[in-house]
Amino acid sequence: MYSYESSKTLFERAQQSIPGGVNSPVRAFKSVGGVPLFIKKAKGAYLYDADDNPYIDYIASWGPMILGHAYEPVVDAICDRARYSTSFGAPTELEIEMAELIRSMAPNIDLIRMVSSGTEACMSALRLARGFTGRNKFIKFEGCYHGHADAFLVKAGSGVATFNIQTVPGVTAAIANDTLTCAYNDLDAVRQLVAENKGEVAAIIVEPVAGNMGCILPQPGFLEGLRNICDEENMVLIFDEVMTGFRLALGGAQEKLGVNADLVTYGKVIGAGMPVGAFGGRREIMECIAPLGNVYQAGTLSGNPIAMIAGYTLLKALKERPSLLKELDEKTLYLKAGLEKVLNEWGQAYTINHLGSMISVHFSERPVTDFASAAACDIERFKKCFHAMLKRGIYLPPSAYESWFLNNALTYEDLDKTIGMMAESLKEV
Repeated sequence: MYSYESSKTLFERAQQSIPGGVNSPVRAFKSVGGVPLFIKKAKGAYLYDADDNPYIDYIASWGPMILGHAYEPVVDAICDRARYSTSFGAPTELEIEMAELIRSMAPNIDLIRMVSSGTEACMSALRLARGFTGRNKFIKFEGCYHGHADAFLVKAGSGVATFNIQTVPGVTAAIANDTLTCAYNDLDAVRQLVAENKGEVAAIIVEPVAGNMGCILPQPGFLEGLRNICDEENMVLIFDEVMTGFRLALGGAQEKLGVNADLVTYGKVIGAGMPVGAFGGRREIMECIAPLGNVYQAGTLSGNPIAMIAGYTLLKALKERPSLLKELDEKTLYLKAGLEKVLNEWGQAYTINHLGSMISVHFSERPVTDFASAAACDIERFKKCFHAMLKRGIYLPPSAYESWFLNNALTYEDLDKTIGMMAESLKEV
């Protein structure tokens, strides 16, 4: 049995100086109960906590560690670059190389601007869409999380759903009134919102594959329908690819699903674990950003050389060896098949959602296609499963509203162990 004494001590200490003892809410384990693990180190597919307990990791730092933790080419590149200084506050050639690399991999990116987080990328993309169209309202989908900027915290998923916060203090009514929401995968609801707010909607922002209410796939025709509506109404279609970018395919969800967005936001993989984000898209829209246009956006650490070299090294590895993503997808399919086998033998209701290397298990009697169906799942059963897996050395996302993210350092032996531990864990669920 694992001992968590060091994590318990650190959590008690952390609560004395950090709100809730954590710097991002989902880490507090409030959704699943118990004491959050404090991590000491990680290598490959494994995490090691403060008590030196090893875990097979299915979070991958919420996505970016796609080739595993402490991937040596990235670590070496960071160490080499840091000797030149960690920040300049001035342009570098590396920023150009990073932008050129992203443009060579992702479709429909004419210009791209680097920022420091996925939240900042989505916030900036929305501001740009409003500036480009001269309109204020936008449409988002219940359960989709685009970061913690005020406008996005209306019926958001992920951590907001985890804490059952539907109305966020500090978000003014004026901001909330410009945020129009409807159910994910509901095209008719989108059309109705557009009709009710004719000529007032600047943009639709969507996770092309939702990862913040579990992994939820767009139903056939949904994204294509959004594209058509935006074309008809002169609105900007924004794909939030902070999770899916460079993970589902080299060109992200746009390539994988064959639907083009006007603006795309990135994070996670493009920083290889460093704090970084980006937004890019059609030239005529991106040229509205300062200093070319009047839509202001800035950041002292945007294009930070350490973040850039980390992301550049990882993306270059993916581009030069596209078989890496294929291998990762095959491992995810193997895991899914194994989980389905033990869950079928268990005999209770479940559903597994999956695309590429994103996957989630839902204890549900019906398909999970939107936030309402995700929220209707048996959350108590998920909590029991989470802790049963954790004590067997399997680290799953500590919330029923999060996708699992696989990394290519996982071996088939790791996957077999995970499947076996799920079979054992289900006896306690």
